[in-house]
Amino acid sequence: MDILKITANSGMIVILNDRIGSEEYRSVYGSIQALQRFADALLVSAENETRDKRPGVRASLPSSE
Repeated sequence: MDILKITANSGMIVILNDRIGSEEYRSVYGSIQALQRFADALLVSAENETRDKRPGVRASLPSSE
């Protein structure tokens, strides 16, 4: 799961604040709607990873209705 890619695809901005050695420190900015898109995409990504690791078992996501 590439969390930075999910963040950017959700419409959020990721800014590199500092790099100390091999450690990077970043800030994330965005709207509440972008945060919701990020959360939704994260759930889907986690569900896909779970399904890929456990064939025949499928997790269900909560309905937004």
